[in-house]
Amino acid sequence: MRYLVAVPVAALCCLLPLLPTGVPPGLPRWLGAPVDWPKVGLLAFLHGCWESLAQGLPTPCLRLVRRLLRRPPPPERALSRPGVNAFFPVLFAGVLMLPPAAAALVAVPAAVFGGPAGHGCRTRQLWNGSQLALCAFAAAAAFHLLHGPQLLLGSRFPAALLPGFAAVVTFCLVNGVLVGAMLMLAEDRRPVVLLRGAVAVCGLPVLVHAAGGLMVAVLWQGPYGAFAALLALLPLSISAWVFAQGQRERDAHQATVQSLVQAVEIKDSYTRGHSERVGRASVLIAGQLGMEADRLRTLRFAGILHDVGKLGVATELLRRNGPLSEAERRAVEIHPVYGYELVRGIAFLGEAHAGILHHHERMDGRGYPSGLVGEQIPEFARIISVADAFDSMTSTRSYRRGRPVAEAVAELERCSGSQFDPVMVRALIDALAGHDWQPVLPPPGDGIRAVPDIPLGVPEPARAAPGRVPAQGGSVPTAGQP
Repeated sequence: MRYLVAVPVAALCCLLPLLPTGVPPGLPRWLGAPVDWPKVGLLAFLHGCWESLAQGLPTPCLRLVRRLLRRPPPPERALSRPGVNAFFPVLFAGVLMLPPAAAALVAVPAAVFGGPAGHGCRTRQLWNGSQLALCAFAAAAAFHLLHGPQLLLGSRFPAALLPGFAAVVTFCLVNGVLVGAMLMLAEDRRPVVLLRGAVAVCGLPVLVHAAGGLMVAVLWQGPYGAFAALLALLPLSISAWVFAQGQRERDAHQATVQSLVQAVEIKDSYTRGHSERVGRASVLIAGQLGMEADRLRTLRFAGILHDVGKLGVATELLRRNGPLSEAERRAVEIHPVYGYELVRGIAFLGEAHAGILHHHERMDGRGYPSGLVGEQIPEFARIISVADAFDSMTSTRSYRRGRPVAEAVAELERCSGSQFDPVMVRALIDALAGHDWQPVLPPPGDGIRAVPDIPLGVPEPARAAPGRVPAQGGSVPTAGQP
């Protein structure tokens, strides 16, 4: 809580040179340099407009027009990337053209007055505004210390690029440290998160925005003034708007998937958390295989939705702890087909359709629903099959306690080649070497004592129905279990 207050207080201290009293003796004179207030106001307004545009929110101009026309305000929408300021060129231009205190002031209005309303939102926006003000102040101070304003006004390139680059690096470092400190205090992270946060923000998008800010500053101080600077912002603003729309589309995709998963979890309590873990394990496997980012995202959706077909299976069958008859087992085993029928009209799932339909196939052809063999089974399905089996074995059910990771891995290796793709099994084993995967146990108490602690490979009395299908391999483990 003290940190939440300290950052806004520090930001207010950065604005002290704007007071009429001036700068105390001993400090650099450029801290109290005269301020071009019309330029500050215009930059702050432009930053607010473009930041709203980049976040997919109504701009201040649009809000003002709606008020003048007495039209109701549009419904509040969440930021496309909550807590992240997505458009820096105008802010960087202020860093290059203004004294540090004035540059800090440019960042405040967009963060404080933009975005959705609400007490929690306003508190976060106040902190974000203070954070960006500190970053802008530090960056402008670094730029002035290296005599950047004189080099920029004299158009002395490439000499002016060095203080500009120093300003960008300073901005990123301060930003990363402030965010890292917040994570360290709020989520009890290790101090190394400070360094990681500082490095993570120094990416290509920030460098592109910095180049845009440099272009704006050079053109603004040229013969055509602010008009030329606005033209320079046009391509960057279009790309920012396109990115915001893409982010909203991805958020809508995620919401669609989560809605389907919640429906399954309500019907089958065992899947609560199972779907997310299968998605996570699938991504771990694919990461070892070097799968590209777009396919990783689709694979994660496939892993999360692999059991969505259980919505078409009778709830009594899903929740029963006793044996199933042959007909009942067939009714459960049709769930991949139901899942495919449910999601095949959702275009963004792409390859996920095949992964959902065939995740219970086996390499030896004894799986379901199509009895595919080896490489006939889609890659997504072979990955999900291993991930599903692994989480099933390490999760506690009503009839068997979750097994240790080493025991589950040994069972996967035993079934490798017959039920599971050996490449996917090896990829999971390699991925687990760098990730801490813990078996899922129920809360401590009498409940956990009542759950049988049955090793893998030992038949389960409650589930040993005579009509067991070949896809299960005749043993407990595995995970091909519906």
